[in-house]
Amino acid sequence: MYEIGDLVVYGRIGVYKIVDIATYNNDAFYKNKLYYVLQPLFGNCKIFAPVDTKTFMRPIISAEEAEKLISRIPTIEAEAYYSNRLQELIQHYESAIKDHDCADLIKLTMSIHKKKKITEQQKRKFGQIDERFLKQAEDLLCSEFSLALGIPKEKVSEYIAERVEAIT
Repeated sequence: MYEIGDLVVYGRIGVYKIVDIATYNNDAFYKNKLYYVLQPLFGNCKIFAPVDTKTFMRPIISAEEAEKLISRIPTIEAEAYYSNRLQELIQHYESAIKDHDCADLIKLTMSIHKKKKITEQQKRKFGQIDERFLKQAEDLLCSEFSLALGIPKEKVSEYIAERVEAIT
């Protein structure tokens, strides 16, 4: 069980701080059920999640883990993923995000960036689905890395680029 003050990745929506653990008493069905009260660190709404939730939840990574992942970036082989079937493309991207693994999110963002570069070189329009999942993966990564590394969210991409350049 998590403690008040813990920072967690919750579902596909980002990083939250557990601000309270309370019993919900407004409905007979949920009476005396224990809930985490989650406050987003990059947003406004609170979430009440049952302590026994089936929704994915894990502690954020440490600064050391984030630095190790960043140092591995130059060795990651990312391939652009293509599919003529929209549902297949969505499923591919969702499977990379659903595991909530930062290494998978890095590989996904690199893959979509590669696809974007190829698309632009061919003077074609970049797909909305690709753009949506790129934004979601980058947002999840930047949120978690920001907190793990103690830097502002808007500076994370720059920090990673500088670190990768220094490594290579």
